[in-house]
Amino acid sequence: MQLRLIAALLLALTFSLPASAAEPATNAKILLQNSPLAGFRYYEGKQLWSEMKVGDTLQLVREPDNSHDTKAVRVEWQGHKLGYVPRADNEALARFMDRGSKAEARITRLKKSRNPWQRIEFEVYLDL
Repeated sequence: MQLRLIAALLLALTFSLPASAAEPATNAKILLQNSPLAGFRYYEGKQLWSEMKVGDTLQLVREPDNSHDTKAVRVEWQGHKLGYVPRADNEALARFMDRGSKAEARITRLKKSRNPWQRIEFEVYLDL
């Protein structure tokens, strides 16, 4: 359901753009999701914590062959694995990435917390 809504919104935005805005020079993006980072305690986040800043770019890498989740999307910071997009939030993103859509992510919150699910939050954007 969420994927259909996002696809309809993208389609509507595409057709509502003026002809000049539809040229390749446009940098329009749409916010797809805001998520906590899954798996923070299992990867390199603890060691890199003091170097990361709100606004830093994150790399998203599809892992269709992941044995735990075929829709897995790995999250990296400067080439270091931090964790994953949560399983509950990764289906739409995985489908868009599988279809060749470019996705970007940025850190929106860094919080010192005992709960690893609250340590890093990030937003994912799709290019229009």
